[in-house]
Amino acid sequence: MAHLISRYPDVFLLHPDSVELNPAFRDHEERSTRLDTVLRECRSQNLFLTLKGWREECYEVRGVFSAKPLLKMDRSATCLFGIKKYGVDINGYVNHPEKGLCVWLQRRSATKQTWPGKLDNMVGGGLSVGYGILETAIKEAAEEASIPSELIKKLKPAGAVSFFFESERGLFPNTEFVFDLELPLDFVPNNSDGEVESFELLPAKELQEKILTPEFKTTSCPVVVDFLIRHGLVTPENGLVLLIRGDQEGMPEIYPELQRNLQQAQGRFANTIERRERSSPFVMEPDYPQLIELLHVPLQTFYQWGSLCSLTNGGTQNGGSMSVIPTDVADTNLKNRQFHTGDIGSV
Repeated sequence: MAHLISRYPDVFLLHPDSVELNPAFRDHEERSTRLDTVLRECRSQNLFLTLKGWREECYEVRGVFSAKPLLKMDRSATCLFGIKKYGVDINGYVNHPEKGLCVWLQRRSATKQTWPGKLDNMVGGGLSVGYGILETAIKEAAEEASIPSELIKKLKPAGAVSFFFESERGLFPNTEFVFDLELPLDFVPNNSDGEVESFELLPAKELQEKILTPEFKTTSCPVVVDFLIRHGLVTPENGLVLLIRGDQEGMPEIYPELQRNLQQAQGRFANTIERRERSSPFVMEPDYPQLIELLHVPLQTFYQWGSLCSLTNGGTQNGGSMSVIPTDVADTNLKNRQFHTGDIGSV
């Protein structure tokens, strides 16, 4: 990114703790156009891995979700700047008379720009320019799984899951708006846009093990864990036992802190499991609250340039209050990689 910034001093202004988009750009259209020109040039020169997945589909860039968009950029480029992204996920499930709760999964097409061939939630998609949350859910349900209108009416909002993910492509502060959809036993999803290879109906108990393998799309794991918690399959009694008994090497990178602690905790939990088998079936898992927190990272609160300056400089900016962020976090990824647009708000 330093190389990119230095090549375009008329577009980017470099500060000690942030990168600023030139405040001389007057409006949404000019900011979007100037940045798009830079990104297309970078794409033509193969400067960034993530731009190989160019979509000609843009995401809006906002300081906060409810604010007026500051600019738009191709969705493949947002991770270069750590832009907050939003999407929808639909958990399609059935109550099978013999297998119990079962969940529909899709296997992504081998030609997808990202996560090709991976198992994924039944339906998912980002909030592109011009689409709202429910609009996106309905559109993606029709395109990815051919869900008819009479079934989509049963769609139930189930809150949101937020997480921070980092890979070789960039930074992903993601918020996913989650929906549950109970489907009839005789319904089989059918893809219509070429982005899904196949669908599979999996008993929820098997799903617990599946998400711990490299076969599953990493950034969809939090949505699955949230579903399992809400439907009582991951509880304070069994939640972390599931993780300890899973394949630690294949555990999604989305839980790095929990993964680091597992080896130390394994002996302690082995004793807990042994005690459980000898006595009461109810033993509280001390890291269950941590698992819940990992599904609801407060991105809207602290993943802002103004909030970080409030913390590190001992004051407040943009009329906001100080965010409670550990100093080591503020001094590493978040502080050093923020991208903002001067006095019009942080992005």
